[in-house]
Amino acid sequence: MVPVWLLTVTVAATLLLTTPTESQPEANFKCATESATCRSLTDYTSTNTTTLNEIATLFGVKHFLDLLGANNLPTNTTNTYKVIPNQVIKVPFPCKCFNGTGKSNNLPRYKIQPGDTLSHIAAIRFAGLMKYQQIQTANIKKIPDANNITAGDTILIPLPCSCDKVGGSSVMHYAHLTENGTNIDIIAQKYGTTSQTLLSINGIEDPNKLEAGQVLDVPLPVCNSNVRNTSVDFPLLVPNGTYFYTANDCLKCKCDSAGSSNNSNSMLQCEESGLKPINHWSVCPSAKCSASVLIGNTTSTDSCSRTFCDYVGYTSRNISVVLVTQNTCAVAPSGSGGSDSGASRSILNGSVWIKLLILIHFLLFFVYHL
Repeated sequence: MVPVWLLTVTVAATLLLTTPTESQPEANFKCATESATCRSLTDYTSTNTTTLNEIATLFGVKHFLDLLGANNLPTNTTNTYKVIPNQVIKVPFPCKCFNGTGKSNNLPRYKIQPGDTLSHIAAIRFAGLMKYQQIQTANIKKIPDANNITAGDTILIPLPCSCDKVGGSSVMHYAHLTENGTNIDIIAQKYGTTSQTLLSINGIEDPNKLEAGQVLDVPLPVCNSNVRNTSVDFPLLVPNGTYFYTANDCLKCKCDSAGSSNNSNSMLQCEESGLKPINHWSVCPSAKCSASVLIGNTTSTDSCSRTFCDYVGYTSRNISVVLVTQNTCAVAPSGSGGSDSGASRSILNGSVWIKLLILIHFLLFFVYHL
């Protein structure tokens, strides 16, 4: 029979090594352009089995196809799709800049359940994407006392985000929850940015202090787009390996930089979706550059360029397209992609290892006195 003290030590070790610490900084993403709006992404994981529908409801995702596109799931995926415990789902949401930081734009809104506390809502319901103090600040008129909330009340959940360009390039900012065993280099390589960029935009001076569960602002490269600033969907930000339905679902636009050295030479690829339009359109407007050239069609190619019918935006009445010539031999900007030569190779915060050593000594002490 396993001794009780050994079970106690094992449980304590598990909790210490898997539970994010309260010392982690609040996630406040810089957002310099006042009142700018854009689309952003956030990580979400649940400790229990859930469904895409439940996640969409929790975060107020109104358009289910947006959730599918952000995770590059087949368009015929149903809302009952099972999400296993700790599976990472990327959730799209609207972002707005205010007073130098970005927060989700009036979404999500959460109805307080019996037994909820602000701490539980922040850490469990929304996976630690914000601190309970940030929820209180966002609802200060309704929640003057963080220890006194009312079941049935609906409160605003402030997700961190940004609409800023990075290094002069458009990106989609992604609130990423760091995992055990990762580091700045690994994250940068995985998401197509650089270690120095991650350190800079997150204000991290010492990469050795990165902790599991810390929320990082990760700028995801997006495909180049000719969408005009007069279009309803401007800025149309679609990260590599994802797709997005636009123009009232009449068009499907995907970003795929496979075969390119980086996204700077990848154009957004838009085509007719074949779906029934939503909102006020009964039928989809024409999306042709000519009688025989549909949106997405290529009309000519040579060794370093191609001319194709490209999407440039939509209004309440029409979809605009134009013939565009793309340089397919563009040279990648200096220093783009990959990891920085001087970047840290250290793993997560050393405090985790200190806790482990303490537990080992604690265990040896009990064994010695048996």
